[in-house]
Amino acid sequence: MSQGTPQAKDLDRLTIDTIRTLSMDAVQKANSGHPGTPMALAPVAFHLWQNHLRYDPDAPLWPNRDRFVLSVGHASMLLYSLLHLAGVKEFDQDGKPTGKPAVSLDDIEHFRQLDSKTPGHPEYRMTTGVETTTGPLGQGLGNSVGMAMAARWKEAHFNKGKDAIFDYRVYALCGDGDMMEGVSHEAASLAGHLKLSNLIWIYDSNRVTIEGHTDLAYSDDVEARFHGYNWHTLHVDDANDAQALEDAINKAKSHTDKPTLIVVKSIIGWGAPNKQDTSSAHGEALGEEEVKLAKKFYGWPEDKQFYVPDGVMQHFADGMGARGKKLHAEWKQRFDAYEKANPELAKEAWQMLESKLPDNWDADIPTFEADAKGIATRDSSGKVLNAIAPRLPWLIGGAADLSPSTKTNLKFEGAGSFEHDSYGGRNLHFGIREHGMGAVCNGLALSGLRPYGSTFLIFSDYMKPPIRLSAIMEVPVIYVFTHDSIGVGEDGPTHQPIEQLASLRGVPGLCTLRPADANEVAEVWRVALTHSKEPSCIVLTRQALPTFDRKKYASADGVKRGAYVLADADSGKKPEVLLLATGSEVSLCVEAYEKLKGEGIAARVVSMPSWDIFEKQDQAYKDSVLPPDVNARVCVEQAATLGWDRYVGRLGSQIVMHTFGASAPLKALKTKFGFTPEAVYDAAKKQIERVKSNGKE
Repeated sequence: MSQGTPQAKDLDRLTIDTIRTLSMDAVQKANSGHPGTPMALAPVAFHLWQNHLRYDPDAPLWPNRDRFVLSVGHASMLLYSLLHLAGVKEFDQDGKPTGKPAVSLDDIEHFRQLDSKTPGHPEYRMTTGVETTTGPLGQGLGNSVGMAMAARWKEAHFNKGKDAIFDYRVYALCGDGDMMEGVSHEAASLAGHLKLSNLIWIYDSNRVTIEGHTDLAYSDDVEARFHGYNWHTLHVDDANDAQALEDAINKAKSHTDKPTLIVVKSIIGWGAPNKQDTSSAHGEALGEEEVKLAKKFYGWPEDKQFYVPDGVMQHFADGMGARGKKLHAEWKQRFDAYEKANPELAKEAWQMLESKLPDNWDADIPTFEADAKGIATRDSSGKVLNAIAPRLPWLIGGAADLSPSTKTNLKFEGAGSFEHDSYGGRNLHFGIREHGMGAVCNGLALSGLRPYGSTFLIFSDYMKPPIRLSAIMEVPVIYVFTHDSIGVGEDGPTHQPIEQLASLRGVPGLCTLRPADANEVAEVWRVALTHSKEPSCIVLTRQALPTFDRKKYASADGVKRGAYVLADADSGKKPEVLLLATGSEVSLCVEAYEKLKGEGIAARVVSMPSWDIFEKQDQAYKDSVLPPDVNARVCVEQAATLGWDRYVGRLGSQIVMHTFGASAPLKALKTKFGFTPEAVYDAAKKQIERVKSNGKE
């Protein structure tokens, strides 16, 4: 421990105060940010990093490092100060060292400025050492549960006897805001059920939020609540009590049967005498005079900014740095021996960590024969998933209590369930915790696994924050959403998704895929799993859809380009009308196409499973699918109209949803809302007449 001698204690205090003053100076220069929490929690974070965190600053991507999650992302200067003072090295997007510090003093001076490595909230991929993007409160806690689950799964799958290559812990620093957000309750409940003793949350109970004291809206007995979640709880009355902190962290590490919550009492903005317990210290710069007062209190040069005293960085290097380097070296020796004894498992481990897929991972994906009666895409998805998973061992996932409906159960021999007594299982049971499921899946993906989480499409609304963060972080979570339309039928408007597709398509960097038949399902899984830096939503039906005859119509491999010509006018003929659709509505277009064709009308059916992939194609391909000089266009989708005008134009026909649906059998709903082949046929004829009458063709 660093506090064993008077000199070490002096260096501890000097380092803690350096974290505080760097945080104050950065926020003051930016005139933006949150200085209070970094100041109050500096001793907590310092003692955790210096004395406990197993982390090599020279190798911040070391697979067996402990994870540190700053769920209170508004306190980002706390993390940036730690990364700088600990001397953490920068690695690029390919995992290669750059020779630069992860966070330099110049980076800290440019806190919250354009293109800096020190944005307002920590961002994964932007700054080496940031394990996850945090800021939306509670999300980091959900991520930490996923990280702890991933650690347990790796232990069960890879460790062999004494050859333990994974045994790390996950620490998360959280606050009152995290504890109020519902996602933290979902995540904590799941972690307690799973007995994740490798998970330690440190809760900064400063009782201050933006509006003022938490008494305005919050009076929970947090420790009692966590006892109910099956957690151990510990209490530290003063964040500045080094011995109490040490004792609490050591006790937490000794528990082997439950996760632990350490409740730490702090005073926000500690050391800024006139700003204690104020929202200003929480959400604004202190002001130049207050900064000087705080520095005077610390015995600091009042007019020096961004000052790092001699000995501070060396103190970190002698403590955390030396320990981490030693542990990392010992791990490399263990791994070398492990690799010789377990070559196949070692190969798997590196493929997983490097986001690579195993050879022939898709060799068993089935091809589905033409079938007019067909199969629900949720069912064909289940078949495809169970064909892929045995060849992709780190593909792991489940549903928010709906796997029998979403068909996401892995059923092959040895798949098993991930539970507290079988951490090697690959079926995850999230319970009815959609929001928590999304945050946990992000944590699993950040740990190298390929997770999927599933529920009904309507409940994607409960998951929007983690879905958005998946896209921001570029982590390849797969979201499997079923019951995708008014096809839900009698369940009615509360369960019939309308605006959800448009909402998902609006997320930058999220690949939304709505397949039209079983063979498109096979292709969307190929697409989703080949994305190593992009999350995907696979949107599936409850009702059966015909499986198209691919000898008669185009191959489903057109899915990889987002949209493709499924059925076309006879060779050499220019189509008079384009019929565009996704998912279950493509078959309606095919039926209308056949009727038009029987009348000698040249029509084209375009299946558009992924708008965002289609938009990434070159203009020549896009024009070959949707010829600019064909203005008669019909789109068909059992969802909101938003976005379709880009493809059919202002005057094109849109057979879409304008209400929240209704409770009735599907056949009646399709007739009521115009989703029939006859309605598509009529719209196509009207479009052709409109164009002819306007003399546009």
